[in-house]
Parts: sequence; C-alpha cells; structure tokens
Amino acid sequence: MPGNRLALAVALAVLATPALSACGGSSAASDARVVTVYSADGLKGENGDGWYDQVFKDFEKQTGIRVEYVEGGSGEMVQRAVREKSNPQADVLVTLPPFIQQADGKGLLQKYVPQGADRVDGADKAADGTWTSVVNNYFGFVYNKKELKQAPRTWDELLDGTYENKLQYSTPGVAGDGTAVLIKAMHDFGGKDQALAYLKKLQANNVGPSASTGKLAPKVDKGELLVANGDVQMNHAQSKDMPNLGIWFPAGPGGKPTTFALPYAAGLVTGAPHSENGRKLLDFMLARKQQQEVSEIGGGFSARRDVKATDANAIALAKIMDGVEIFEPDWNDIDKNLTSYVEDWKSATGS
Repeated sequence: MPGNRLALAVALAVLATPALSACGGSSAASDARVVTVYSADGLKGENGDGWYDQVFKDFEKQTGIRVEYVEGGSGEMVQRAVREKSNPQADVLVTLPPFIQQADGKGLLQKYVPQGADRVDGADKAADGTWTSVVNNYFGFVYNKKELKQAPRTWDELLDGTYENKLQYSTPGVAGDGTAVLIKAMHDFGGKDQALAYLKKLQANNVGPSASTGKLAPKVDKGELLVANGDVQMNHAQSKDMPNLGIWFPAGPGGKPTTFALPYAAGLVTGAPHSENGRKLLDFMLARKQQQEVSEIGGGFSARRDVKATDANAIALAKIMDGVEIFEPDWNDIDKNLTSYVEDWKSATGS
C-alpha cells in the first residue's frame, strides 16, 4: 500500500476507535494494575516502617496492583485534585477535616462505601457515602523533652521569650494540622476574635509558615524548635526514631487540656482513572487486619469501633490521651467559613 494511503488508513482507524472513558470501571486505563493515592502526610514512615508502608506492600502482594503515592499538606492535596478535576490523576484522596468536607463540596469525591464502613462511627464518615475515616487521630503539639524539663501547660506559656524563634506551627488553610491550630484556639479562647488576638501575640515567637506539619517534628527533636504543632498518631510514630519528642495539649483559660478528633478520611476520586482499583484499596485499608495494625504499626487509632487494640502502642496512646478533654468542632461551620477564617488569620498575624 502506498505511503499516503497507509497513513490515511491508520488515521481513519484511530478516529473510529472509541475514546477511553476517564470515569473508570469500563475503560482499558481502569484495568491497569496501578492505583494512585493523594494523601496528607503522617501515615508513611520516615524509614519505610509506617502504616501506609505495610498496607501498600501487603495490598500489592495480594492484588498485584501497584500503589503510586503522592504526599503533601491536606489543603495542598485537595487543591491539586481541584486543578486536575477535568483530567483526574488520583484514584484515592486521603486528607483531614475540614479538607475532606471541602473536597466533597467541590465534587471531587464519588460515592463509595467500603467494606467495613458499617463499623465506623457516623461522625467519622460522610452521610452520603463519599468518604470514610481509615485512621482515627487527635490534634496535638510536640515539645523537646531534652531542652524542656516538662511540657508547657497553657497557650499563654508559649508567649514567653523562651520560645522566641523556637516555635512554629504549620499554615492554616494549607496543612490540616495547621488549620487545627486555629480551630482549637477558637474553641479554647471562646471565639474567632479572641483566638486571633492570641495568635497575633504568638506571632512574635513564631518562626514562620510551613506547608507540611510532618517536617516540624524532626526540628523539635533536634532542638531547632522547642515546640510545634502536630497530631498524636504521626508524632507517636515519629517518636520511635526521635527520642526527644514529647506530645502535649495546650490548656485554655479553663485550665484543662483539650483536643479534638482529626481522622485521616479517604474517598474515591470522581472520574478516577483506576476507580475499581481505588475501591479495592479502600476495602483493604478498612479490613480488620489492616485496622488492627493502625496502632501496632502506625501508632494511631483504628477507625473501626469493633477493633480493640491491646498492643504496646495502644496502651501508650491511651496514656497520652488520659485526662484530655475531647470536643467536637462544628465541621459544617468550619467548612462553610474556612476561607474567611484563614483570611482573617492572615490579616491578624501578617502572614
């Protein structure tokens, strides 16, 4: 066949071939042996020994599906998914409140109820089935146990000159744990205005912005910082390799340390290129064996109420949480007003 006729035939054949769907489930692309996870940091170990490391390894061995992993701050991962909305690259999105609600509100998540989700408490999953917590967790702070004889007790102690350029918290609106600083301060001080007035004063000691909370704990362990924000699961896991890391919870004017649940919540991305593989991974993460390993390997709290961990980590975690008052934020309000809260924080702190 002459070259020009051959080229025409190839072109016509290409045009006649049905386009591959980007919605997953029926396309050739969705059959590829890969699943892409966009996740907030904290569940992957510094040395490949975290909960994700074990779960992904076991998942790949059992299914033959390779896990592609992308990590960043909670808000950062949602924003990346927003930018890719017309051509999704992720299959599973894992992030912290209020960013999981934000992702849902932006249409980034499709409905899928993983196996085992019926054992997850109602407050830890979406009523419409778009996301489910896979690891429970609580907001907290860390301090350097070597440099400080005891943990600070109150927010006000952090205003002391001892902490000048020795304190840092991750950025609200970008990092989930950074947003949690603002949420906890609003609760402890009795409102947004009171919280912002405090954070404005705290700015004199604050080193500056950080997109990722996970990067702060190593600085605390080395003594570059004395105090930083974090979360119980991530920091407890990090403390295996960071002996100077201690976990604490600031007390407000009421005098009692407080915190709130900050679970890692996972959902199937709308238009996921490998949606069937994403469903399989979500099922796998919520399976009893993997949930039993949340504390044993990941240093966190199982999302399933029927999994009662008794390992050494579970005992240590219970001790950390002893005497801490747990409150429940109004996530609907925070989701609705997050942008304005963050803008007000920027204005108050000059960030």
